[in-house]
Amino acid sequence: MAGTTLTARTGGTGKGAPAPLTVCVLAGGRGTRLGEATRQKPKGLIEVAGQPFLVHQLRLLAGYGVSRAVLCVGYLGEMIEERIGPSCHGVEIAYSYDSPGLDGTLGAIRRASALLGGRFLVLYGDTFLRVDYADVAARWEASGLPAAMTVLRNENLWDASNAVLEAGRVTRYNKVHPTPEMAWVDYGLGGLTAPAIDLAGAGVTELSELYATLAERSLLFGYEATERFYEIGRAGSLAETDEFLRRFWAEPG
Repeated sequence: MAGTTLTARTGGTGKGAPAPLTVCVLAGGRGTRLGEATRQKPKGLIEVAGQPFLVHQLRLLAGYGVSRAVLCVGYLGEMIEERIGPSCHGVEIAYSYDSPGLDGTLGAIRRASALLGGRFLVLYGDTFLRVDYADVAARWEASGLPAAMTVLRNENLWDASNAVLEAGRVTRYNKVHPTPEMAWVDYGLGGLTAPAIDLAGAGVTELSELYATLAERSLLFGYEATERFYEIGRAGSLAETDEFLRRFWAEPG
């Protein structure tokens, strides 16, 4: 795997040196579709291929040179902090807790803003994504756009396709009501800046709503992934991901 350090110019040292790019991991969901598996433990701690799923995510991020992550936690979040601790595979970990009523994905990002800084990647906490995180960050920065979304040409294969990619930008996105011309799917990794977040009204609590607004305004950089995603959101996908990760970590290199 790549070992390139992810960097961003926003929030540097003041001397022109880039600062390490923070990755925000959204790990606050209840995982209700997994039934009994998440009744007494958060989804991110479900054992997959012998380790909590979040450990696999952090190990992958470390392999791409990520040095810092902010875990946005909610349901049974204390268990996550106790198990993962202040670092994992060399990645420094900070924690941001949802309010008791849960904040929604964008609400969780807003609550963590002091930890995240002005520019960061956003990763859903139930997905394992084989994409070059360093390249995503670099190409997004070079685009000059305030936000990014990685997409996979999916044709409704792995999940319902919900995005249109045109000339390097996601120009249409609708997670709830996708339309027939949407051949790409939100891959699970994005990027945000403070100005992008400010485009969402205070009443907007879900990241998907902000992405839709950004796409409509042609402000969403699109990075096309080429490898299918794996996730643990459903019982069937959990078993598939377990099998895949056992093979993945056993492979040399």
